[in-house]
Amino acid sequence: MRSLRMGLAAEDMGIPCEGECAIGEYPKMPASVHPGVLTGQSVVDLLETAKAEGFAIPAVNCVTSSSINACLEAARKNDAPIIIQFSSGGSQFYAGKGLDNTDYRAAIAGAVSGAYHVRAMAEQYGVPVLLHTDHCAKKLLPWLDGMLVASERYFETHGEPLFSSHMIDLSEEPLEENIEICKSYLERMSKMGMLLEMELGITGGEEDGVDNEDVAQEELYSTPEEIWEVYKELSTVPNARFTVAAAFGNVHGVYAPGNVKLDPTILSKAQTYVGKQLGMAEDSKPVSFVFHGGSGSAIEDIKTSITAGVIKMNIDTDTQWSYWSGIKDYDAQYHDYLQTQIGNPEGDDKPNKKYYDPRMPVRSAETSTVDRLKQCFEDLNCVNVLGMGEAEEPSNVLGPEMDRPRGARRGGLPV
Repeated sequence: MRSLRMGLAAEDMGIPCEGECAIGEYPKMPASVHPGVLTGQSVVDLLETAKAEGFAIPAVNCVTSSSINACLEAARKNDAPIIIQFSSGGSQFYAGKGLDNTDYRAAIAGAVSGAYHVRAMAEQYGVPVLLHTDHCAKKLLPWLDGMLVASERYFETHGEPLFSSHMIDLSEEPLEENIEICKSYLERMSKMGMLLEMELGITGGEEDGVDNEDVAQEELYSTPEEIWEVYKELSTVPNARFTVAAAFGNVHGVYAPGNVKLDPTILSKAQTYVGKQLGMAEDSKPVSFVFHGGSGSAIEDIKTSITAGVIKMNIDTDTQWSYWSGIKDYDAQYHDYLQTQIGNPEGDDKPNKKYYDPRMPVRSAETSTVDRLKQCFEDLNCVNVLGMGEAEEPSNVLGPEMDRPRGARRGGLPV
């Protein structure tokens, strides 16, 4: 087996790894946490640090390399780790909607392709990343199987899996079946040091084709006894690493105030109950919880959930809007330059190429997303947790910086 130094996948790909990409460890993190995709013990060390120090890590659903890059940029600007995750639909989109998805072939290929992009670029931004996949319902298990095959093959060569973790969502199945299937997958994943996120109780609302808008209210709340049963059974797997997405009223999407009733005290009560079963101190937090449906949540609910052991919060709806908002705002600002290839307010013969170049609205979308994620990092107490300090402004070797298309030098490429 050829040895690949942890955190230097860029070197394996033949990409220069200099500056922050090449640092060995972070001032405020355990030595195992490094730039790039984390796996195995480094994942555990990062999540335990988050729980102990009272912060949670934002997990963002990505569908393009552009949205991935925006997440990496935001993480570095906030001096923080980030979780990049793919849904089945997002994975299929990453592969291209023109690719056949029979037996989830496109979704598997898209997720694997996105994983390699994250591995290549995360180190360049100098940030630690958990590479994760979101809601895998029972019908989507063939998608997960395909990704595990890719990780197993990667493990044979590099000694670590391609992905950090996967989520299985069998919350609509009976609890016994949910645990049984999750346990069997955890046994397979644990051989590579992978972490499993399992969902207990149903997250309301609609996301990526999964519609739970009409679910009974009582199914939106997990019980301490259910959480203990999950913890107890999954803990029997050798080398088990897992998190629990317990339901405490979570809903996907954004709704008017008062329509979503979160009760994060469910999580703290469960910690007490599980800790008691394990003979631990009353203030212990043996369970690592995940907060689903984080977009639009009240800040007090977010803060309370973190004190109860939440170490990851999913954000999708808000970042979808921020990405779109950047494109919308760009169109509003340069509307008169985007109607024809030639002719604008500066003259009927003036070309508009530098305005409709796809990089311009896409960059606006990225900038808007980075700004929105800043708020997310702050809400989760996840700012300046690595100890790298403020990020330096990147230089552009192709030409001068440009705040708007009219700032480009003659013959220069848009920035």
